[in-house]
Amino acid sequence: MIERIASRTVLAALDRFPVVALLGPRQVGKTTLARALAEARGSERARYLDLESPADRARLTDAESYLEAQRGRLVVLDEVHRVPELFEVLRVVVDRRRRSGERTGQFLVLGSASLDLLRQSSESLAGRIDFVELTPVRLDELESDRDAVERLWLRGGFPDSLLAANDERSLAWRMAFVTTYLERDIPMLGPRVPAETLRRFWTMLAHLQGQQLNAARVAAGLGVSGQTVARYLDLLVDLLLVRRLAPWSGNVGKRLVKSPKIYLRDSGVVHALLGIETLDDLLGHPVAGASWEGLVLETLIAAAARASCSYYRTAAGAEIDLVVEAGRRRRIAIEIKRSSAPGVSRGFEHGLVDLAASVAAVVYPGEERIPLGGAVEAVPAREAAHWLRDQLTSGRR
Repeated sequence: MIERIASRTVLAALDRFPVVALLGPRQVGKTTLARALAEARGSERARYLDLESPADRARLTDAESYLEAQRGRLVVLDEVHRVPELFEVLRVVVDRRRRSGERTGQFLVLGSASLDLLRQSSESLAGRIDFVELTPVRLDELESDRDAVERLWLRGGFPDSLLAANDERSLAWRMAFVTTYLERDIPMLGPRVPAETLRRFWTMLAHLQGQQLNAARVAAGLGVSGQTVARYLDLLVDLLLVRRLAPWSGNVGKRLVKSPKIYLRDSGVVHALLGIETLDDLLGHPVAGASWEGLVLETLIAAAARASCSYYRTAAGAEIDLVVEAGRRRRIAIEIKRSSAPGVSRGFEHGLVDLAASVAAVVYPGEERIPLGGAVEAVPAREAAHWLRDQLTSGRR
């Protein structure tokens, strides 16, 4: 078992809200985490229902009566998108219990995120639900050795891929994962899209990892319209498979780049789509730097929690890979490098001046922190999430 940081986040949310939604792509470990939380409470204080099971769905024929009978227990509803009408029932049950003084920790709902699921739950349970995202395994959830970091980078953070017996089996799992999403999950969770077209699009995004998306060029390559490319991208973003990192949009008197950067959110999926099987293959591939950047970026954005995250780039060449803003006055600037000898680029220096950053770091795959002058230090990738949390905490004091 890999201890997931999200476990603590879910428990904290259950202490504050009657309903918590645990969201994430399939096979990321939602069910394993939820079952562990339920088992820790014991059979008398928790119930687990898998809504892909006909028997468990049958229990909810009269959902309101069944759920009301579970008063005092945490009810876990897995694959909740299978029964979207449950959200309205949950609202009725939660409001009835609220009047009798029971306010928190009643329901944990699990789903592969989609726009419809988020909209339905938010509308029905506004003020009663909190959302927790379970990402693939991140750098700050690993044992602290270099081999573990490189294995995570190559294989990605889906547990079955990361923990496979060897790289060949890991790659086979990821290829099957992609196929299953294209042929089964996306048609079930989103609009119907030709599987082969969407595979080509997904593969194009892997080649463009960490770059601004030129929708017109991608559309021409797929033989579809720019609007269709935008729709495909929205779908993969909604399913938490792709991240669209927004550009920073303040007023610094500079001509800013305004297009978002696109990242596949799991490095292992990037490598599977590009046919990269081994670490040697990866180190010699042009995507290596962008793939590493995406891995670190996902860890840092998760550590930033609810702080605003963006990237900064000007037409003149100033560039910051990640800008984290905590409040109106504190800006944290981060550059991500694959090099074992980190330095500060001229573009990063110009960006620090433009944004008047409070503190800055160059995140790299080394073993120790190194002062780089001024407010900048080199931070090992394994420590980057802890470093960022410390900076955010100190900014609130």
